[in-house]
Amino acid sequence: MSKKNKLIHFEEVKSYPHFFEPVYSELVTGFQYKGNWNSFFGNNNPVTIEVGCGKAEYSFYLAGKYPERNFVALDIKGARMWRGAHDSLKAGLKNIAFVRTHIQMVPSVFGPGEVSEIWIPFPDPQPQLSREKKRLTSSTMLNRYRQILASDHLIHFKTDNRPLFDYTLDVISQEKHKLLYHTFDLYNSGFDGDVNGVRTFYEKQFLVKGLDINYLQMKLR
Repeated sequence: MSKKNKLIHFEEVKSYPHFFEPVYSELVTGFQYKGNWNSFFGNNNPVTIEVGCGKAEYSFYLAGKYPERNFVALDIKGARMWRGAHDSLKAGLKNIAFVRTHIQMVPSVFGPGEVSEIWIPFPDPQPQLSREKKRLTSSTMLNRYRQILASDHLIHFKTDNRPLFDYTLDVISQEKHKLLYHTFDLYNSGFDGDVNGVRTFYEKQFLVKGLDINYLQMKLR
């Protein structure tokens, strides 16, 4: 995508009724839908979030498949989010929203127990040790998710990056979280689930290169 198109998309998405870009002061003093997403969606259906959503392929797919559930996609890259926001608006989906913010701010976007499910698809591996806390499966981030997750919840994590996957497995083991399922080669594992319903833009590139796709499901203790 050209820089010009990125700027056009970034400006266009700001006008969408289901796209939010709260400033820091708004998040600190009280985001309007924190603990109150049912008022936006007009129902009390369970909320699933996609963190580091990129084009939000998963949120778009799941929102279409499960009209009885609500979905919120989060990322800091507004131009990328345009695709999911644009397609969902065109499709007339009423159970999906988008929030442009740093993922570290999730406790300021959702209330305690408000989220039932989290999808983490192909996040930046942040390989430098100095950036460990920014990994979306780090202990720091899991503690942030804990603040918004319902007691009966589920976390999905999908990546092509084996070191990040191994790191995540170590975090789960060390902190005694519940590992429900994992595979180092999703598409040769025989596993059948929603994770197979989407192959993201980047995932398709990884598969062309012959990279294995790692996937796990977990619950926080």
